[in-house]
Amino acid sequence: MAENILKWIALGDIHQSLSFVSIIPEIKKADGVIITGDITNHSPQGAVEKVWGVIHDQNPNILAQIGNMDRANVTDFLKSKEANLHLETRELAKGIKIMGVGYSIPTPFGTPSEVSDEQLGQWLEETYAKIGDYDQLILAVHDSPYNTKLDVISNGQHVGSRSVRNFIEKVQPDIVVSGHIHESSGEDIIGKSRIFNPGMASGGGYVLITLQDGKLEAALKGN
Repeated sequence: MAENILKWIALGDIHQSLSFVSIIPEIKKADGVIITGDITNHSPQGAVEKVWGVIHDQNPNILAQIGNMDRANVTDFLKSKEANLHLETRELAKGIKIMGVGYSIPTPFGTPSEVSDEQLGQWLEETYAKIGDYDQLILAVHDSPYNTKLDVISNGQHVGSRSVRNFIEKVQPDIVVSGHIHESSGEDIIGKSRIFNPGMASGGGYVLITLQDGKLEAALKGN
């Protein structure tokens, strides 16, 4: 993978709907695919395997993590494929690292993989401690940061994670890709960090991350 042409497609909130594969043809051309969570809806038998198979047929280089609508078997499956990103870090190119934290803070719906905001913050710190030296950092989180354009529900309330926001303010990753709040696809800025929520994959939204001349860039596409 040449550093000056690195291209990744980042998306999430698949919820077992595979229509996005046909409306995001760039998946085939990318160096890899980053999935921020909610691969399934409560992880019925065979669901994660089916989604994986369809994406893998288009692009075999996948990094993915559990969302609040997934169960623990999703992480187990991703680990078996050496593709798990939750609580993990990877080097995408020299000096370019990515870290991931899935799950979400509690919702009114009692979904399978929810944790306290404090736990989410602890996971972020613990995962960051693993990362070592880097020049530029991508953060993949399932829950969107609080009080941004990315965490507003239909009644206007901000429902994102304060811990995710605090972590971004402290660490200032270059690019943040989140999800979870379907109705708040868009982009925003926290300090020097550019943050994105591409919305549900079935809507065709994704973030194109590129490395050109040693500099990470990102753009919201398909929305």
